[in-house]
Amino acid sequence: MTYEQLAGAAAAVAAQLQGLERVALYATPTIETAVGVLGGLLGGLTVVPINPKSGDRELQHIVSDSAPEALLASPSVELPVALAVGKRIDVDPAHTALPGVAPEPDPEQPALILYTSGTTGLPKGAVLPRRAIATNLDALADVWEWTADDVLVHGLPLFHAHGLVLGTLGPLRRGGRLVHLGRFSPEAAANELAADGTMLFGVPTMYARLATAAEQDRLLAHALGEARLLVSGSAALPAREHRRIEDATGQRIVERYGLTETLMNCSVSARGDRRPGYVGSPLPGVDVRLLDERGQILTAADDETIGEVHVRGPNLFTGYLNRPDATASSLRDGWFRTGDLAACAPDGYIRIVGRRETDLIKTGGYKVGAGEVEGSLLEHALVAEAAVAGEPDDDLGERIVAWIVPGDGPRPSEEELANHVASLLAPHKRPRAVRFVDELPRNAMGKVVKSQLGSSR
Repeated sequence: MTYEQLAGAAAAVAAQLQGLERVALYATPTIETAVGVLGGLLGGLTVVPINPKSGDRELQHIVSDSAPEALLASPSVELPVALAVGKRIDVDPAHTALPGVAPEPDPEQPALILYTSGTTGLPKGAVLPRRAIATNLDALADVWEWTADDVLVHGLPLFHAHGLVLGTLGPLRRGGRLVHLGRFSPEAAANELAADGTMLFGVPTMYARLATAAEQDRLLAHALGEARLLVSGSAALPAREHRRIEDATGQRIVERYGLTETLMNCSVSARGDRRPGYVGSPLPGVDVRLLDERGQILTAADDETIGEVHVRGPNLFTGYLNRPDATASSLRDGWFRTGDLAACAPDGYIRIVGRRETDLIKTGGYKVGAGEVEGSLLEHALVAEAAVAGEPDDDLGERIVAWIVPGDGPRPSEEELANHVASLLAPHKRPRAVRFVDELPRNAMGKVVKSQLGSSR
């Protein structure tokens, strides 16, 4: 669609939403989703994107919690029974209206309610004001040198911050182009980059597939190498995949760090040092600090001392919908307590090592981040995937346990993997138990759900 066509289609949706304040959007990876969310924003409404792969329990929770007055969806979609929320409005890109220039609503007005991935319970609705989206996209444009000349390529879901805010509203705010793949494949992504694509957004599982494809296909590798930026997010990208992409394409991947509640906090800049395991420095206008368990600000930038990440800036959400208790515990004095653990390098680069609730392991008097152990395990040639957590131990307090999906070849022994980690990190960071599984439990964004590790096959 051209900008003119998109403006007309969005205006037609906005006209149907007059008098409403909040609508849900069944966010399939289609042009109808882009038109629907733009129509809602153009009309000054709050849009609640819904993951089309959500189960009935989660759908019922989201609908009950957000209480939308209508539901936007593609005409061809058959909606789940759980989404019987009243009025359904079909989004047809062929229906247009004359686009007007409506006054921009108050910057603090809610634009989106994005539901968290729910790795530790039912999802919470993060209320994102228009201010957060606008300032965050402009900050990313600054560090990535993102302009109207860029053509963004991706195949990300459109119900979350990565694919919807960065991947759809981002290129529109810049005045550039977006090519959404509908369904991701290395070949489809490479074809678009070989045409006129300049940027690719993806998650680690996508880059692992791209690395494998690039190692086998020189033309595909060349297409990736010609991109201006390859950006990875939503989860940590293993150092192994960094190296595989670089070896095959000559291109180094840019990592960034964000959350549903904050959008993006840090990123490696377009001209910065793209080193594995680091998400760069805070974005312009965003403050980041690390606090120890006593609530004291860490001053050591030794790349080793771990603290909880706190964030402040115009990128923050205003709170959790209908959850004043959760809002009060996470937002204090203008700072958001992310629950993420990180270390800071001498040059200010941030290295995320895990989540406070699941990834800070206290073992034998030491504090170990699960993320760095996972990264080391993935350096082993016979490990395809790895997840690490702590379990109670009478002697150590907690012991480090690793769940391993083996790669091709013979299965490594527990001792071999423990010694491998000890050689890369420190002896006290080695896993004390290793469990081999067929797959790791993951949510829709590809993140491991550690509360389900015990039930992994």
